[in-house]
Amino acid sequence: MEAPPYKASAVVEAVDKDNVRTETPEGQIQFEDEVEYVKGHPVIHTGADVSRFIVSDRDDGDPSLTFRSVVLGTIFTALSSVITILYVFKPVQVQVSAVFLQLLVFIFGKAWATFTPRPERAKWTWLQKVMRFMNFGQHFGIKEHVVAALIASSGNNGLSGVEVHAVERLFYDFHISASTAVLSTFSIALCGFVLAGILRPLIVYPAEMVYWSTLPQVVLYQNLHFNPRDNKRRLIKFGWALGIAAVWELFPAYMATWLGGVSIFCLASLGAPTHTRKIFTTIFGGASSNEGLGLFNFSLDWQYIQSTYLCLPFKQQVNTWIGYGIFYVVMAALYYGNAWDAQTFPFMSSALFHSNGTSFSPDSITSAKGTIDYDKLQQVGLPSLTSSTVWGYLTQNLALGALITHVFIFYWKDMATAWKQARSRTQPDPHYQGMLKYKEVPMWWYYASFVLAFFAGLIVTIKGQTTLPAWGYIVALILGAFIAPFSCVLYGLYGTGVSTNQLSKMVAGALHPGRPLAGLYFASWSHQVILLSVNLANWLKVGQYTKVPHRVMFGTQVYGTLLGAALNYIVMITIVSNQREILQDPIGNNVWSGSTVQSLNSQAITWSLAKEVYGRSGRYLVVPLGLVIGLAFPVLHWTMIKTFPRIRNWPLNTAIVLAYAGNTYYGSTSWIWSSIAVGVFSQFWLRRRLPRVYNEYNYLIGAALDGGSQVVIFVLSFAVLGASGIERPFPRWWGNPDGNPDHCL
Repeated sequence: MEAPPYKASAVVEAVDKDNVRTETPEGQIQFEDEVEYVKGHPVIHTGADVSRFIVSDRDDGDPSLTFRSVVLGTIFTALSSVITILYVFKPVQVQVSAVFLQLLVFIFGKAWATFTPRPERAKWTWLQKVMRFMNFGQHFGIKEHVVAALIASSGNNGLSGVEVHAVERLFYDFHISASTAVLSTFSIALCGFVLAGILRPLIVYPAEMVYWSTLPQVVLYQNLHFNPRDNKRRLIKFGWALGIAAVWELFPAYMATWLGGVSIFCLASLGAPTHTRKIFTTIFGGASSNEGLGLFNFSLDWQYIQSTYLCLPFKQQVNTWIGYGIFYVVMAALYYGNAWDAQTFPFMSSALFHSNGTSFSPDSITSAKGTIDYDKLQQVGLPSLTSSTVWGYLTQNLALGALITHVFIFYWKDMATAWKQARSRTQPDPHYQGMLKYKEVPMWWYYASFVLAFFAGLIVTIKGQTTLPAWGYIVALILGAFIAPFSCVLYGLYGTGVSTNQLSKMVAGALHPGRPLAGLYFASWSHQVILLSVNLANWLKVGQYTKVPHRVMFGTQVYGTLLGAALNYIVMITIVSNQREILQDPIGNNVWSGSTVQSLNSQAITWSLAKEVYGRSGRYLVVPLGLVIGLAFPVLHWTMIKTFPRIRNWPLNTAIVLAYAGNTYYGSTSWIWSSIAVGVFSQFWLRRRLPRVYNEYNYLIGAALDGGSQVVIFVLSFAVLGASGIERPFPRWWGNPDGNPDHCL
């Protein structure tokens, strides 16, 4: 069966018999079943549309957990881990493309099946059994493919714990013991699994829980394995797109970095006075880390754009565009209005500073044990933040408050219905119904995993150098368990999330004043509960779409997570050792940036001084107040709907608006307008005007572009960009200038 599993003419004929149809002036046909058709092809609006028209419900019953799938998954987990931790130290932190891993697994899986001898050729029965166990000459099926790619993609699940260890090495010169690293990554990586298991009826089973960013993977799986001859035309286009993306990536990433940030305004200011050029850089620059807002700055570097904006639903992207509009206005107003002495510090940076604008070293106020030394603090003074960082922290709290209220107000009825349907096994989604034949994961599996992770974490807090008491560790887990359901619901419906690290650090600072490392570990455990709940739910949805048994999905995720966490730690040590100086620099460059770990450390330091920095007499009191203020936004939205019912049809989600109003407060910003352009083309024009092309190629071509660009980035990073310790820069020319690639000052 070809995916999407329909023939347009057959669908129209079948629906015509039972539904009244009307035709709009644009030639659009609307049926009473609420599915919109254009030229006989459905326009995708809802999760139910995705289940019916994008994803096939075919299940061939082929094996999933095999020797081949485990070996391939293990090998490519190493690759996944390297790329994942690599991007932590890049100007923009992006997820490893699951499609990139998916393609590599497919190539090697097909080669395994094609170039190994068939068992029937062996003379001895025992050898035939061994060859069958090793899948020699056996068909490489879709479920094997999903399992191997799942193991590989789980390599970033333990990332949060590894980031904490990177902060310890960079800013505290702490080198923890191997036992502490192993136990902490084990605990942090697994403690959220039980929650996702309990919440499956709400966050996985319903059709509307699409997890939109996974659709390119699902569509590609089905195109590669379901009747590849029939899909030959699509796969040829896929191959061309992947090859073109790979070749193109050489230019913006290495040979012509100007293509990573094309700004007409920066070019126009080349002959202007320095003062004017600084303003233009602040407003229009964005190709380098922490350069500027990136207004009307377009990136042609797909590694930062990614297929996300080809997949996220239109309702989500509209909210992000509103958020970006607020971002540009407020960020400029805060800086040029000199809020919090903004002009004393860099325009954008996640680092800490003294009140005179010089760099603030955490060592100057911390003891040898990683706690605040208040005698030193009195001499040195309190750290200061850039206005961009304050705005970023504030919007995170605003968004989180809005998320909690929004879910309660707008989704509680749907959640109650989904729970009842799951308990009675009447959930109407065809993919859920197709999975009823497989044994569910017993709840005790989740409980046992949580118990092991819990006690591993308890040992670390008691015996390690975390400075976090055992009771604080337990509170961290409880906080994560409370927030996780809200994040999962938002991610399932919109394909996006709200940062929760800020709340974790805020609570940690209130509970453990003077202990920045305790705040880091507290946030890792509480935030990781949320992150892993989302990750597991995301992959469980892929398993539901591709009909991989529940128990296989669970076991392989646990295995891949633990393996990936260990490899992440090893690669982190390598990069931190080789690029230590640039990672500690508050600005960084267009290749390496410590902004992510700097931000983690800045939050830990300032929140460990919560009373002094964020308290009633503190300079940044508005940041913790943001959580309370954010609770009111969905209430205001609901009140407006009651007053003006037409507003109900507007796809407004205040949590997403607020999140995107400040989520790019550091790093590169040149990709924002490119993402908007991609979203408008895909979700506003292509999906509505050419639904056949959209349904057949949108997700497939997005997958190809991701795969091609990330293959090249992986090679370049270790061959010429210095990840291995040796940098080989491309010769300087106009398209690859010194300084900012977009020719801003």
